[in-house]
Amino acid sequence: MVAILGYSREQIFTAVRDMYGAVAREPNDHFHFPVGRSAARAIGYPEDQLDQLPGSSLEAFAGVGYPFSGEAVRPGDTVLDIGAGAGNDALIAASMVGSDGHVIALDLTRPMTHRIRSAAAEAGHANVSVIEASAERLPLADGSVDSITSNGALNLVPDKRRAVAEMFRVLRPGGRLQIADVVIQRPVTVDCSEDPRLWVECVVGATVDEDLLAMFRDAGFEGIRVARSLDYFSHSPSAQTREIAGSFGAHSMELAMQRGEQAPSVAWYWARRLNPLRGMKSLWRRGAVGVASLGLALVTCYGTMAALALLAAMGAGIGLHEGAWAAVIALFAVLTVVAVAPGMRYHRNPGPAAAGTVGALVVCYALFVDYSLVVELAGFVMLAAGVAWDVHLRRRTQARILGVQGAT
Repeated sequence: MVAILGYSREQIFTAVRDMYGAVAREPNDHFHFPVGRSAARAIGYPEDQLDQLPGSSLEAFAGVGYPFSGEAVRPGDTVLDIGAGAGNDALIAASMVGSDGHVIALDLTRPMTHRIRSAAAEAGHANVSVIEASAERLPLADGSVDSITSNGALNLVPDKRRAVAEMFRVLRPGGRLQIADVVIQRPVTVDCSEDPRLWVECVVGATVDEDLLAMFRDAGFEGIRVARSLDYFSHSPSAQTREIAGSFGAHSMELAMQRGEQAPSVAWYWARRLNPLRGMKSLWRRGAVGVASLGLALVTCYGTMAALALLAAMGAGIGLHEGAWAAVIALFAVLTVVAVAPGMRYHRNPGPAAAGTVGALVVCYALFVDYSLVVELAGFVMLAAGVAWDVHLRRRTQARILGVQGAT
């Protein structure tokens, strides 16, 4: 996945470096997300752990949850902290693993890695090393770490599947992963390429919650459990960010899991990826089931008609129960309206559902009462107009909420 929603990987990396470089340099500045000790306290960090952290790292805290609820870090572990930020989780992990363990703090942003080194020295943790690198290319050997922790990093990564595969690769078999990250319930479907900073300033880079869990299962992780879900964005000082988060159902999720003994086979991997049920769920979330149902109705109607005409021209005949044929067409037409109707809750406009309903009724009239090709076509035109109108309004609503111009 080289580009998402119009962003190139380089644009995203630059936006991430700029945003979190600013947090590292000026942690007391105004940001759309909560920062500092108060933020850590609000999302569940125990006071005794916060008391042990240097002020230089705690003031630049920018996590989205408490990943240690996943209980993945054990004494003596070699731990990798992906997207370590100012190093707060790395220092907590360093205390947990003890002198026999080691923590590798990895971050993309150079000012943050400087903060980690300073904080580790201030706290007296000689068992912390720092690496500046991307989660998509972990500079570690296969099976070289016992556990991984990450806090609010994966939603900032362009190629999430590659990052998850890298986590699997560097963990030893049976190794443990704990992660806190932002997820959404409704995907972003408009092009936000005009402003790559949206990737790090809202929920544009986040994954649908079910898809994130599936992503880890696809890679070969086992025993996946959701330790906690929390309304992270309610703590945002930005009213716009809170509105955006509410619109997409954004929240934080804390996960815990183990690496399987071996990576899944290619056949098993693609069988999961191409599961039709997963595809239908994705279409539903994107508001595209109406388009798919309309397409099936048209193919069933006119595609079948064309196929019968072609067979007749070739001298071949095939029996077709016209009542059953009409029933299937009508079913897809009704499903189209059913898929369009929920859009009213999002864009607050009953027009698309009304147009679709009238169109479906006209199609059914032509099929079951008094057939006329012109009437049937008119019904399909109205049905298509309702679907197109719904898609347009959904996209326009997202664009308005995100502040994107010309994305409709």
